[in-house]
Formats: sequence, structure tokens, C-alpha cells
Amino acid sequence: MKSSTGLVFTFSILLIFISACTPSADKSKTEPSATQRPDPRSVNPHPLQELGNKYAAAWCSQKPEQVAAFFAKDGSLKVNDAAPAVGSEAITKVAQGFMTAFPDMVVTMDSLIPTDFGAMFHWTLTGTNTGPNGTGKKVRVSGFELWQFNNEGLINQSLGHFDADEYNHQLKVGVNN
Repeated sequence: MKSSTGLVFTFSILLIFISACTPSADKSKTEPSATQRPDPRSVNPHPLQELGNKYAAAWCSQKPEQVAAFFAKDGSLKVNDAAPAVGSEAITKVAQGFMTAFPDMVVTMDSLIPTDFGAMFHWTLTGTNTGPNGTGKKVRVSGFELWQFNNEGLINQSLGHFDADEYNHQLKVGVNN
């Protein structure tokens, strides 16, 4: 098991390279160059929380490869009872499916709780189902992902769950949300 200092360092390094949900941000002003070292006073004392915020931002970026970047090369993402999406390409496809269905999708982090084996990421998704064959209905659904990390601090396995019955109820035409 990796020490907590090692995880903090790994998460800090990972966070430097992951972009936020703001596509117009000038990264040259916010990210250190390869020759600069971050000022120790500017390092987030809660890197796991920042990781969760960046992960949520990736989901609302409309760039599915940003979601996949949080996962190990052979990492997996399982959503409810679906088969796990294994590897970057498969995880990108899962993220793309949600992003296509909800072009205005916003995912917020409700909480991120460290566990003995990783972390539990609680989230809320809001958006309007205006993608192809969409219902035009607004959706607000909460869920969680149980993460296990590899030695590099990337998500090796994510087991996700949300209330599919509530989600489907909100998508039904004729239901007022």
C-alpha cells in the first residue's frame, strides 16, 4: 500500500496535468512550465478533493477523453449493471454517451470520502436530454463511484451507481420535472 505522502505527491502531480472544465482558460498563466517547480504554499492541502472537482469538471467538458485521462491505461468504469468499460477507448465511449445525450450536462461533486481501498465519489448530474432522440426533459440524478487507484494515482477501477428507475422516470415524456 502506498504511503499517504506518496499519494498526496502523486495526486498533486496528476492535478497539474489535468485541465479544468473551462476550455478558454490560459494555461500558461495557471500551470507551471516543465522547468518551474510549484510554490509549496500553493499546493492544495486536500488533493483528493481537488481530484474530485477536476473529475467532475471533466464530465461537463464535452470532451470525453478528459474523463478517460483520470483512469489507468487498463482501468475500468462500471455503471450500474452494465458491463465494465475497460481501457481508455471504452471509457471515452461511456463518457461520450452521456455527453451526447445531455449537451448541457453539469456534474458536481457532492462529496469525496477516502476509504481503506480508495475513495467514494458522490456526484449529481443535471442536464437536458436534447441529444439525438432526446426527450427534451430535464434530469437531476445523484449517484456515486467507488474508486480504487493504481500506484500512479490513476483510477484503476470505478464502480458507479445511480437510481436508474428515477433517471428513467425523469426522462419520460409527459412527466413534469
